[in-house]
Amino acid sequence: MEKLDVIIVGGGLAGLSCAYGLKNEGLNVLVLERGEFPGSKNMTGGRLYLKPIKPLIGDMLEGAPFERKVVRERWSFLGKDNESLTLDFISKKLKEEEHSYTVLRAKFDKYLSEKVSNSGIFVIPKYRVDGILKDNGRVEGVYVGGERLYARVVVIAEGVLSQLTRKLGMKKELSADSYAVGVKEIIELPEHRINERFNVGSGEGVAHLFVGDVTGGVFGGGFLYTNKESISIGVVVKISSLMDMYPSMKIYELLERFKDKDEVKNLIAGGNTVEYSAHIIPESGLKGVEKLYGNGFLITGDAAGFALNMGITVRGMDFAIASGFLAADTIKEAFRRGDFSERVLSGYMERLSGSFVLKDLKSFEEMPSFLDNKDFFGFYPSKMTEIFGRLVYFGEEPKERIWKTLKDWGKDFLRLRNIKTLLRVRKI
Repeated sequence: MEKLDVIIVGGGLAGLSCAYGLKNEGLNVLVLERGEFPGSKNMTGGRLYLKPIKPLIGDMLEGAPFERKVVRERWSFLGKDNESLTLDFISKKLKEEEHSYTVLRAKFDKYLSEKVSNSGIFVIPKYRVDGILKDNGRVEGVYVGGERLYARVVVIAEGVLSQLTRKLGMKKELSADSYAVGVKEIIELPEHRINERFNVGSGEGVAHLFVGDVTGGVFGGGFLYTNKESISIGVVVKISSLMDMYPSMKIYELLERFKDKDEVKNLIAGGNTVEYSAHIIPESGLKGVEKLYGNGFLITGDAAGFALNMGITVRGMDFAIASGFLAADTIKEAFRRGDFSERVLSGYMERLSGSFVLKDLKSFEEMPSFLDNKDFFGFYPSKMTEIFGRLVYFGEEPKERIWKTLKDWGKDFLRLRNIKTLLRVRKI
């Protein structure tokens, strides 16, 4: 049977970016997406960092449907008894530079799909790939239902739960300690109302992360992003922490509890929920990245484990786009040589190693184990809200001196376990 040049499994950011990177090569490229349309089942994050990917993507994002430029960064620490402390950062740099934007993935991925299709590449939705065709240790194509499709190179970009990578023996089985589950709602609000409530101008937005009582003190947090006429709000919890939680709670119950917090409920008041979705997120960082190439295939995006929880922000979309373009560069070299062996396709790892993708994952290699500390989600947020509560509260008795307040708080805070945590900061 006649072979295609490239089959890309998955019409998300990694798959579509790889396809776009191949658009001028005169190759027969086919993108297979199992959803109703690219973006129909995507809910990841809600924020895209542009600076890291700009040198790679050319004109791919010209005219892209961004929602709002992020000009305010907020972090809230939620303690006991509905106490909270919020840090709000603004800067001239965030306002003036093309740093990061909020996006709605259904709209954003659909736009990219149309741009790829307009370049002459076929993007076929509602096609689920069921298996990999192999011959003498070489990937030769894919199974789609009862049909066989052959290609010189197969790019696996099917997302975090990628079954194809496991069928190839390139990925370990799912572990509850290596993944988190996130749930998100899109809540519609008028543009002027969002501007007023978040103190931003037209086209400007806020990225707001929450930690502490939002997840009942276990590994995870809440997020809120402003869009043009809606708010993306959700909760992410490590699966193993959710399983061990006592008393037990469902992830959707945590979301409802989060939405009822004083820090949140007035921001979303009067809004109309128009979308609800859930997603699995890799949490292992560099330790979750294994071999990503072989004879006739490459692995990109979430399927490769490219995600990074840095505590102050979460990244994944910029990694996915970059890995797609780097995969495309590797495929172009393979066609120039007429060689689709593991030896040539290993150049993909060299390109990744020279890019921000693996460099950033390497720099923050210890972050997943550093964050795997219950104190970050219970003790520390409670202590931070407690100290500020004592400083600002005036009761019937004479006010104690600030030094005494700080000294009493410091005695409780500077325990051996906290000193050990501070020493570990050097590794991140």
